[in-house]
Amino acid sequence: MADRRASQDRTDAAYHRYQRKRKRFWDEMAGREDTAAARHYHRRLRAVYKHAAPPGLRVIELGCGDGDLLAALDPEHGVGVDFSEAMINIARSRHPDLTFINADAHELDLNEEFDVVILSDLVNDAWDVQRLLERTAGLCHAETRVIINLFNKAWQLPIDLARLLGLAQRMLKQNWLSLNDTCNLMKIAGFEVITTWGEILWPIRAPVIDAFFNRFLVKIWPFSHLAVTHVLIARLDPHKHRSGPGRDAAVSVIVPARNESGHIEEILERVPKMGSGTEIIFVEGHSTDDTWEAIREAVDRRADPDIRCYRQPGNGKGDAVRHGYRHAAGDVLMILDADMTVAPEDLPRFFDAIADGTGEFINGVRLVYPMEDRAMRFLNLLGNKFFGVTFSWLLGQPVKDTLCGTKVLTRSSYDVIAANRPYFGDFDPFGDFDLLFGAARIHMKIVDIPIRYRERRYGSTNIDRWRHGALLLRMAAFAARKLRFI
Repeated sequence: MADRRASQDRTDAAYHRYQRKRKRFWDEMAGREDTAAARHYHRRLRAVYKHAAPPGLRVIELGCGDGDLLAALDPEHGVGVDFSEAMINIARSRHPDLTFINADAHELDLNEEFDVVILSDLVNDAWDVQRLLERTAGLCHAETRVIINLFNKAWQLPIDLARLLGLAQRMLKQNWLSLNDTCNLMKIAGFEVITTWGEILWPIRAPVIDAFFNRFLVKIWPFSHLAVTHVLIARLDPHKHRSGPGRDAAVSVIVPARNESGHIEEILERVPKMGSGTEIIFVEGHSTDDTWEAIREAVDRRADPDIRCYRQPGNGKGDAVRHGYRHAAGDVLMILDADMTVAPEDLPRFFDAIADGTGEFINGVRLVYPMEDRAMRFLNLLGNKFFGVTFSWLLGQPVKDTLCGTKVLTRSSYDVIAANRPYFGDFDPFGDFDLLFGAARIHMKIVDIPIRYRERRYGSTNIDRWRHGALLLRMAAFAARKLRFI
């Protein structure tokens, strides 16, 4: 026991020496003018974080320094924490509308939760990264996003040379953490990493050249491995922390229907009851057959308040889905295409995945199990596989099938997507990409669920392979510009 206590005393003493040395260093650095390379680096980081964290959120930054990064995010409520008193004084004078706390993040104990937690260039400098991350978990709720960037040690030699030449600022000896090391520590501390990527390949200002390297080339393999800094985004692990809306959540199933009169009765008979209650909302889309009449007749006959119908005000499936969401009362929002190519009996799989927090955006996948013979034309199948690979890279998460009509998310998540819709604009007639891009924009955890895709027994597909294929290519270019090459 005495040996154990002596060992702990030595560890504590080493920790306090380490922290005192770093406090002195950052107090000395406070107010000094950055080198040109440092200004360029921090300018690019601010752009990256502004894209990763939309404005108007509750944000805390651990290791906030002068507070410029936190302020750039335009938070509704912003809190910065730093152990350097000199840095905190500068931050308070520059950004009086934000809250700054002079404290050691290893020992932080705030009785407050935030939407975003930032650790920018902090884990490389921390005494105990696991302890720091465990403290970070206490600042999070189920939908919090933790955003970390860390130095790529492959750049250690050129950065050391730049420091000798006075082109980079002096630094103390730092932790040698790889991206994999950090992801592993996140897992140990109770987090689930959602996505990672590299940033900054050209670390000095050079018009045109730095934009090409830092916005485009660094996002492409193998150049991504050479990035100066790695960024990762994580959430609390739902299997360690209670997450998701729970099994008693109410469900709204939105059924966009255009020229689908032969399927209406079958949909009503086969959609299962889920959670504390399931409502079915039909949104009819200017059919040329008697779909609207079939829906009205079926709804009137049942006289069930949980079965309702509307006619969409605009055009396209995306408009129909959004109109259905506006009238939905459920905690969980589902889309079920009226063509019945996805069995309604599969919907509980989606409900289970979102109810327990396994995913925050549940996406159906038609491309895993063998399909019925005439369920999808061969060229359509090839196109869907191609776009699945393309969009997985663009979105930063595996999305094997972008156009499967069955997608599920919570009401609260949809409200955040809708609030951030101006970033993309009204661009998507399908409705699938409005949701997928919105989910990727706020870094929701996307989970694919394979389903067996069936051939339709009534009517014909509303998809035109050439016209819509060309539209999908434009969607890919749009996603690249808005999500990837920022």
